[in-house]
Amino acid sequence: MKNLLVTGGAGFIGANFVHYWVKTYPQDTVVVLDALTYAGNLSNLDHVKDSPNFIFYHGDICDTSLVETLLKEYHIDTLVHFAAESHVDRSISGPDAFIEANIVGTHSLLKAAKKTWLKEGLNKETHHFHHVSTDEVYGTLEPNDPAFSESTPYAPNSPYAASKAASDHLVRAYHHTYGLKVTTSNCSNNYGPYHFPEKLIPLVITNILRDLPLPIYGDGQQVRDWLYVEDHARGIDLVINKGQLGECYNIGGINEWTNIDIVRLVCELMNKEFTGDSVFAEKYPQALSAIEGRAQELITFVRDRAGHDRRYAIDPQKSNTELGYQPQESFETGIRKTLKWYLENDGWWNSVMDGSYQN
Repeated sequence: MKNLLVTGGAGFIGANFVHYWVKTYPQDTVVVLDALTYAGNLSNLDHVKDSPNFIFYHGDICDTSLVETLLKEYHIDTLVHFAAESHVDRSISGPDAFIEANIVGTHSLLKAAKKTWLKEGLNKETHHFHHVSTDEVYGTLEPNDPAFSESTPYAPNSPYAASKAASDHLVRAYHHTYGLKVTTSNCSNNYGPYHFPEKLIPLVITNILRDLPLPIYGDGQQVRDWLYVEDHARGIDLVINKGQLGECYNIGGINEWTNIDIVRLVCELMNKEFTGDSVFAEKYPQALSAIEGRAQELITFVRDRAGHDRRYAIDPQKSNTELGYQPQESFETGIRKTLKWYLENDGWWNSVMDGSYQN
């Protein structure tokens, strides 16, 4: 049995991890700490809120004393750190929030963990601080470059990536300097339920449903490795339970796709969902392009993002070999699950679109 503190557990990846953990380990206590900024949505946790061992706290990871209180009150032995500002575009226009949340916030958690677990001795021998990071810390790849491995030098290119790289280094330093028991995972692009609609896949789905343009940066040939979010949760589970302390593990989906091909695939799938006597055509009468089988005509190329990395790809060999990690979803199966979820949960994404989820 474990007592987990999950930071950022009301966000996209964090909430999916909480769902996974509560379902897989119902005997464990799961405490979620989330500041409920724009990307945090309490309704993401509706399916677990009545679980007997689930507790939610509205608070900021920069509040070190609050974190210390939670670590002590719930005898936390495992801290899983998701909380972060994560949208690259926002980091370009406003980097300060990323420095505060991703660097200062991570340091706040490390200080609380060091004081509680090492200085005061609570779970001194059994504690575990798991830090969730990103493949963007490695920079960009050329088309024929080998995929990122755990030994790839860090070369972040956006303020977001730089802030995550700094937090990774802090976690490593607290292990080597103070003996804090840590692991880190670097993942590829996640997709799936509860994905905030500013990101590519949910943006394309919801824009098609509203018959709005599908903006594609530059030529759309940027390549990303896509990971279904529940496969990510399984990977983190393996790192927590089988990973070597002080080590980093890459968790990838082994699914490299160009942005434009993803958008075209989503358009094709949406066209099929709206053919014939589709219930979705009746539910979403405004999705005229999909109803008429021409969703791809909504594709609109726009000016490329500043400093846009060309390609990311994860080599998960270490996770495969040491942990037995294998993604269960291909992109084709995962994207169909994702599309189905958005078609059936318009109340969720509409509340995000109109801002009512924050009331």
